[in-house]
Amino acid sequence: MDLSKLKPGETARIMGLEGGYGFKRNLRIKGIKEGKNIKIIARQPIGGPLVVEVDGMQTVIGRGMARKIFVEEL
Repeated sequence: MDLSKLKPGETARIMGLEGGYGFKRNLRIKGIKEGKNIKIIARQPIGGPLVVEVDGMQTVIGRGMARKIFVEEL
């Protein structure tokens, strides 16, 4: 399943990233990479961005980006 399907408070393990080199690099700079646990902190309404937490750091990613991050619920 992709990250955009999770609800606030849910945690999952990142299984894969789909996209080009620049996209993956941008996510990895934010700490979002395979094998890490990611938690949804908040979802903005009407297709807005997601606030996520990885390794105690919070960041914001768009829904389009979230659809390219494949996770496994914990």
